Amino acid sequence: MFLRVSFICLLLCLMVAGQNPKASRSAAAGKTAESDSPKFAALSDQFMKESLALSPISASYAGYHKHKDAKTGKVLELDALLDDVSAAAYKQQRAFYGGWLAKFAKLPAASLSAQDKADLRLIQDQIALNLLELDEVQNYKHNPTVFVEAIGNAIFLPLSQEYAPKSVRLGHVLARIEQIPRFLEQTKHVLADSDPIFVKVAAEENDGNVDMIENMVKEELPADAKLKQQYDDAAPKAIAALKAFNAWLADDLGKRKTDRTWRLGQPWYDRKFKYVMETPVTPAQVLADAEQQMKAVRAEMLELALPMHQQWFAEHGAHDDLAGRDRENKIVGEVLQKISDEHAGRDQLADNVKRDLAMIKQFIIEKKIVSMGPRDNLKVIPTPPFMRGIYSVAGFHSAPPLEPTAEAQYWVTPIDAKMPAARAESKLREYNDYTLKWLSIHEALPGHYVQFEHANNVQPERRRLLRNLLGNGCYVEGWAEYIAQVMMDSGFPPGDDLGRTKYRLMMRKLRLRLLANTILDVRMQTMNMTDAQAMELMTKDAFQTQAEADGKLQRAKLSSTQLPTYYVGYRDWMSLREDYQKAHASDFDMRKYHDMVLDLGPLPIDAVRAIVLPAAAKR
Repeated sequence: MFLRVSFICLLLCLMVAGQNPKASRSAAAGKTAESDSPKFAALSDQFMKESLALSPISASYAGYHKHKDAKTGKVLELDALLDDVSAAAYKQQRAFYGGWLAKFAKLPAASLSAQDKADLRLIQDQIALNLLELDEVQNYKHNPTVFVEAIGNAIFLPLSQEYAPKSVRLGHVLARIEQIPRFLEQTKHVLADSDPIFVKVAAEENDGNVDMIENMVKEELPADAKLKQQYDDAAPKAIAALKAFNAWLADDLGKRKTDRTWRLGQPWYDRKFKYVMETPVTPAQVLADAEQQMKAVRAEMLELALPMHQQWFAEHGAHDDLAGRDRENKIVGEVLQKISDEHAGRDQLADNVKRDLAMIKQFIIEKKIVSMGPRDNLKVIPTPPFMRGIYSVAGFHSAPPLEPTAEAQYWVTPIDAKMPAARAESKLREYNDYTLKWLSIHEALPGHYVQFEHANNVQPERRRLLRNLLGNGCYVEGWAEYIAQVMMDSGFPPGDDLGRTKYRLMMRKLRLRLLANTILDVRMQTMNMTDAQAMELMTKDAFQTQAEADGKLQRAKLSSTQLPTYYVGYRDWMSLREDYQKAHASDFDMRKYHDMVLDLGPLPIDAVRAIVLPAAAKR
């Protein structure tokens, strides 16, 4: 799961060596500068920079540190500022995006290059999505996790990104900590009511913010009297405000009567789905396809499981007394349980991930899957506590697009010391040795990390910033799913046939998860699917452990339209590859193809298609 800090309304919409990325850049990605529109270039750059100035937290994420105000000429140190979340600020955002929508509508879009058309589409869809939020959905009035996670990112980003000397960055962190009481007072005034799940998760994640200030920030302080004094002045007030906010969540916001729930509802969902997917497919179409695919994948799993079941469970036969789903569940379930015995210890997840990454990297090189750039900037770290509500297992945080040599982070969420042994075992069995390999492929190599290493080479810089921050979610998550399939088709993992068969069965289980994610999102957000029905789908139809299903149920309530991006994107990536391979049957080179499409950055797949297959796109 890739982390993107949206610069709109504070919404959270999250080691290698190889060829020089400049040498491997494709013609499609690199030849367009002469055909770009100077007017569009200037407007799009201005839009992005002014948008970031509205959210200093998002500016930190992007690596945009200083902004010159066009009206006053004053240079703003964005990393030292905490966002304005007052009602007046949201009104200002509404005027800002409405004004920019009108400006971009006046452009002669038909005369733009294919690259500029793709960028304009990203901008217009993002503005439309944000106007839907500001005018109608207004999640910021109902979801306190938005603000809690914003505070966490505000502190964590300057701590973890080395854009300036440590003393300077700590000064920025402390300046933001000083503003937390103001930020939370504004938050209380804009929040009208909330569903219990939002209140629960916000309180849990807010404890992570307190912990970060009390421990992480304090431990980072150098022997600098001025910074220590600033911390001593600011930290107690901020911690008191954060704890008071948790009390307010429980005693005030959580007790307000409301008809508003976590469910988005079909009218809003359909419109949001359109802007997020940026593809003609509808929620109803995706739901029907996902439910049909569930049956096909389960049948394939039974075929894979039967020989292993016969070998491992000969004493009780093939359960011929059962039929249909019951027989599938019994046979496949027993085999999956046996394979899941191979898992990390409670405190070994991160170590096993690091071990797997070295092996995966070597496989990518040997099989010529995709080029990996020269930046050795991937670091495996624990998921920050303030983000563990939604990143319960893992996530990826790319280097800032304006600072591509900075640290990229593969977050691995440790097993909570307070988690009961049975629940911990359930989680570890879900993320067994085979699933953990897939996870590292998805999040890091050659998934999101490699993907954004290519995206962080996009030129010119304004385009790199735009595509990284407004990038299409189906391109991003679909790539990680698609490339995992490519790795398996190329013979991953190395080793014996039995090991590969076990991995293939786990990959089919993960395909069921991808499909279940889609079904969950559409049915829970628009069709009143109950918790019991959701758990039945995950545990009985998709073979998920209780711990995994519990975590996904919470995530499905915390977000909307993100979970289907994996399936929609996977299908689009597979279709694009098939069509490109047909058009280049005599000279298809997998690594060159992957380099070419990644060098474009995260565009809607049909925009990628128009660039790399222009003749086919016109048909």
